[in-house]
Order: sequence, then C-alpha cells, then structure tokens
Amino acid sequence: MSGVNVLELRGITKSYFGTTVLKNVDLSVQPGEIHALVGENGAGKSTLMNVLFGMPVIQETGGFEGEILLGGERVTITSPRQAMDLGIGMVHQEFMLLPAFTITENIKLNREITRQNPVSRLFGPPFETLDEKAMRAHAREALGKLGLTIDEWAPVAGLPVGYMQFVEIARELDKKNARLLVFDEPTAVLTESEAELLLDAMKRLAAEGIAILFITHRLDEVMAVSHNITILRDGEVVARMPRSEAQVERIAQLMVGRKVVRAELPPRRSEPKESDVVLELEDLRVEMPGERVKGLSLKVRRGEILGIGGLGGHGKLGIANGVMGLYPATGRVVKDGVPVALGDSRKALRAGMGFVSEDRRGVGLLLDESLELNIALTAMQAQDKFLHPGPLAPLRLANRKAIRAHALKMIEELDIRCTGPAQLVRRLSGGNQQKVCLARAFTLQPEVLWVSEPTRGIDVGAKQLVLDLLVKFNRDHGMTIIMTSSELAELRKICDRIAIVYEGKLAGILPPDAPDVDFGLMMAGKAGARKEVS
Repeated sequence: MSGVNVLELRGITKSYFGTTVLKNVDLSVQPGEIHALVGENGAGKSTLMNVLFGMPVIQETGGFEGEILLGGERVTITSPRQAMDLGIGMVHQEFMLLPAFTITENIKLNREITRQNPVSRLFGPPFETLDEKAMRAHAREALGKLGLTIDEWAPVAGLPVGYMQFVEIARELDKKNARLLVFDEPTAVLTESEAELLLDAMKRLAAEGIAILFITHRLDEVMAVSHNITILRDGEVVARMPRSEAQVERIAQLMVGRKVVRAELPPRRSEPKESDVVLELEDLRVEMPGERVKGLSLKVRRGEILGIGGLGGHGKLGIANGVMGLYPATGRVVKDGVPVALGDSRKALRAGMGFVSEDRRGVGLLLDESLELNIALTAMQAQDKFLHPGPLAPLRLANRKAIRAHALKMIEELDIRCTGPAQLVRRLSGGNQQKVCLARAFTLQPEVLWVSEPTRGIDVGAKQLVLDLLVKFNRDHGMTIIMTSSELAELRKICDRIAIVYEGKLAGILPPDAPDVDFGLMMAGKAGARKEVS
C-alpha cells in the first residue's frame, strides 16, 4: 500500500444546534487498505460517514468544516448519488434489498442493461427490454469476487442473512468505478461462520486494490483484518495505530477512557444487600439479531441501580429484550423466588417488571397518539388500570378523567415540556419523548425497571434530566433499576455496580470507580481485570 490516498479527510468538524459532535477529525485510506474506525456509540462514527456520503442531514443542519479528498483531489459531496458516482460504496448492517426481486435484479437495480427490439427501434430506448444474459454475467462476476457460487437468478426472499449481506456487497462491486467501500457494522447480524466468510471476502477485495473503511465494535475482527486503526471518542481522534502495534485491551481502554465526575447521589433508606436478590438470570439465551445472548447468568440486588455495559453487538441489549418477551429466549428468570415465563410480555409486566426500550420511536411510543394515552396504555392493557368498573375487563371502557389526571401528574413530576396531555407525542422533542417512555414505565409502578439506552439521541441537558429521574425513582420508591447503555460514563455516574457483557456472556462486574483499564480489559474479553465485585 503506497502512493496517493484513495480517501483523505482533513479537519472534519461538525456541530448540531450548538453541540460539536466532530472535532477536527483527520483520516486517510490507501488503495488496498482495510482501515478500521472504532469507537463507542455516540463517538461520531455515523456523523463522519454522513459527511462522507453527502447525507441530507448534514446540509440541512449547516454543513461541515474541513476537506474531503478522493484520489488526491478535493471534492464537495452533497448527496449520496454524488458519492456513489465518485466511487464510494456503503454496505449497511440493515439490508437495502428488494425481497421479491432476484439477486441479479437487486445487484443491477437502477443500472439495468437493456437491448433493442423491434418496438424500441421504432419508438426509442424507453421500449427496450432487459438484457438478462448480460445482467446475469455482471452479477456472476461480482459474486465471483466474493467467492460465492450461489445462483445469481435466485430470489432474495428466503436467502440466509449472510448471503443477503454478500448481495449488498456485490451490488457495490458491480459499480465499475468502485474504489472505496464503507462497511458499517457488517457482521452485526451474522453468525460466526458467516462473519468469517465476510472477513475473508474483505481481505480478497483489499488484495484487488479496493480501499475499505471498516466500522465495527468487534475488536477481534479489527485485529483479524485491518491494516490500520483510528479510534474516535467524543467526536475526536484519540489514537491512530497500525494493527501490528495494536492490542485489544488498549483499543478498548482508549474507546471508553474519559474523566467521569460522579456527583454525590441522594441517600437511600437502606443500601442494597448481597443476600437480598430480587431477580436472578440463569443461562439466559436470547435470539436478538446483532445482540445475541449466549448463556448469561446474573443476580440483581433489591433496590440497586445495576448497569449493563459492553461494546455494541455483544448482547447487552438482548438481555432486557429477551426477559421482557420481545425476542425468543431460553433459560431461567426468577423474580422473588418465582419463575417468570419467557416469551410473554404480559406475564413479565404482571410479575412486576417494566421496560423502556432502546427503540423509542419504533417500540416505546405510539407517535400519532396523545401524550396521555401513551402514558396510560400499557397499564391499561397489562394491569387493567384507568378502566371504568365492569364484570368483564375486555369490555370495560377507558376512564378518560383518570387518564387525564394521571397524565397531568406525570407531566409535572417529570417536567415534560408540552402544550398539554392531548398533544401528539410525535410533536415532542426527543428528550421529552423519552420522558413519556419513562412515565409509561413508572405508571406500572414496577419493582424492577429495565431501561435500555435511556439517553440515546437526546441533547446533553435532557440526558442529565433522564439520569436524575432514574435516581429519583430508585431513591424515592425503592425501585430496582437495570440500566443498559453504550455510554459507560453515564453508567459510572449513577450505578452501584456495572456488569460487562462480552460475546453474549457476563465478563464480570465492576464498581463504577474502577480504573478505565479494568473496563477496557473486560470489554475486550480479557479475564484479568484487577477489581471485581459480586
């Protein structure tokens, strides 16, 4: 690898509404290089790729500062179409395929090859027919570069997930000017064997001179295929290193290391006791794509705030989703000595557990319904609250007066900024939408509350308010809170203990004031962390 860089980013700086999310970022990738870009969620990786790919959100929010050079020439990229025309391809973890189309049709979409026929000779190119033979030949060539022997005319619907990922890559390779491929968490939804095939394919492409920017949380994959590594933290480049000088634990430490100011938290009536276990997980396994849990055991003490951390894709999000019945799960969950049935959200709720999903807009809220209905609905369905009296629960009508009174109470208590309880949730800010999610969970009055990524996608001020609310309900109501987050600094601010998940299992539990290196070691799957608590 030598000569002119395929890609060079110089001094990329980007702010959203006064908050700087990228700070003078430099990055370069040479022909045939696999360059790993790593960092926690919120480190700025997605924003940097939005800048590179000309996503509309960048232009709509004031653009960015800095330069992009391709092949040594400065370029201005204002749209994804322009990025593709310049030879930049993006392979997402979420597939952009049409299931009803064949592999060939997906690969050649919007770049179909046509041929003349008697009608088109009279009426022109719009009446030409598809040249299926030529299209199949092109698709076969692209698939061959990946070492795939699958029939190029097979329908995408029903393909294994790994093959869908390869079709995505083949589509980018079929673009004859492809010179840089961006892989965004490409192995997140793949099995281990599929991931190995994909990594082999990346090596093969690099050997042909294609530059690859590899974004991933899986540090073992970084060590397996990358030539060079750039580490982002809080929007800044904190380290660059060749793979030959890298160590997994050092990378993990650099990703998470930052000064943590742990404020004095309000006192409790009584501190959690190790002997008082409110919830126990035994050999929990959850089939959540990209966040599989592979045999995790954990004890939760009554009244504590337990943090669950770890790098993306290692299963931390799957725990709550499996226990609360959103994804298939096996194992044993025991609350207060009583087993809780898996796979049934209603039973989990009736066992005294609540859940605030990481997918606020997709799972947590009914965006086109009122604030007051969003707050009350789960309690109405699972606990028969806010219903008028009647012999048959399914036929009981909603008590609008009680719903309104409770919503007004929650609006005041959680300081939800809105025009009133009838306002549509869609029209609230992200921080206030998250408060509605919390209000819905608090309405259940759960003994155990699972909260996943509670501050994702909200501004700094709202983040602190959300954390304060969790502490308040823990202290005032004795609520046990299990908080899953990619923001280790936030876990360290309010949690009593922090459980680190690695490859779907419990790597260990640390106190919030443990050194950065200990968290780095555990996140990297190293058993040598120096300080562990039960």
